[in-house]
Amino acid sequence: MNASSFFPRVAIIGLGLIGSSIARGTIALGLAGEVVATDGSADVRQRAQELGLAHRITDTNAEAVQDADLVIACVPVGAYGAVAKDIASHLKSGAIVSDVGSVKAAVLKDMAAHLPDTIDFIPAHPVAGTEHSGPDAGFAELFVNRWCILTPSEAASPDGIERLKAFWQALGANVETMTAEHHDLVLAITSHLPHLIAYTIVGTAEELEGVTESEVLKFSAGGFRDFTRIAASDPTMWRDVFLNNKDAVLEMLGEFQEDLSKLTRAIRRGDGDALFEHFSRTRAIRRGILSIGQDAASPDFGRPHQGLPPKGEDDKP
Repeated sequence: MNASSFFPRVAIIGLGLIGSSIARGTIALGLAGEVVATDGSADVRQRAQELGLAHRITDTNAEAVQDADLVIACVPVGAYGAVAKDIASHLKSGAIVSDVGSVKAAVLKDMAAHLPDTIDFIPAHPVAGTEHSGPDAGFAELFVNRWCILTPSEAASPDGIERLKAFWQALGANVETMTAEHHDLVLAITSHLPHLIAYTIVGTAEELEGVTESEVLKFSAGGFRDFTRIAASDPTMWRDVFLNNKDAVLEMLGEFQEDLSKLTRAIRRGDGDALFEHFSRTRAIRRGILSIGQDAASPDFGRPHQGLPPKGEDDKP
């Protein structure tokens, strides 16, 4: 299935890491006849123009979505309702409207309240990213061999779902479809809770009496460095994630606190067998992630993508 024949014009609202990566990949792979993009920040729009992230950069959301066949909103979770209200009367009949938010039930509710019945509304979540943000942070290979989860509205057409699936597959992603509620529960444990823990651990280290800041930086072991990478993620985005997926996050946080209490008791009692059994089980999870290719020694940036020009040939910054 050739996505380029389905989307003569793609509109992208929001040019941070995800939005700019979609723009780069769409242009590099020729998946749209035209890419039109915008951002709420005039500085970001100017930088996007300098980077050549789209064929056209517009000042407003309404102008960006005019006659677009696919509209992808790439903004913080808390802003999706306002974006949907802003673009609703300017959407082309039959257009697909999607997003990239890491919370789906709240986005589905907030956007559907404003969008017309004449479009296909298909929320999506590309499970990919780095700790960096902004238009300079994006790269076309970001989605290669990563998952993109679709959570279609009840009214979404099978044809629209297949077209959006083809688009994400063309960007290199594996695509799965599930309900918004199930997505939010799964991501609460695989993404949201780990970020909450990372923010907490790094914050605890920063506040720890008797350990200077220079010592925290100087003696950072691999585990703490990984936590700092996660905790460096966009604070606006993650504030909105926790506020909009609080029920699932609180459920997973309760499970985590129970397990933490068990480990606390094992350490206090000197129960080496309990610790060894727990660590062995969790080690198996890590091996499972590696065995299905969801992690590698190489960094995300520069992952190869069949069909993308080699580095140095037709590169965009």
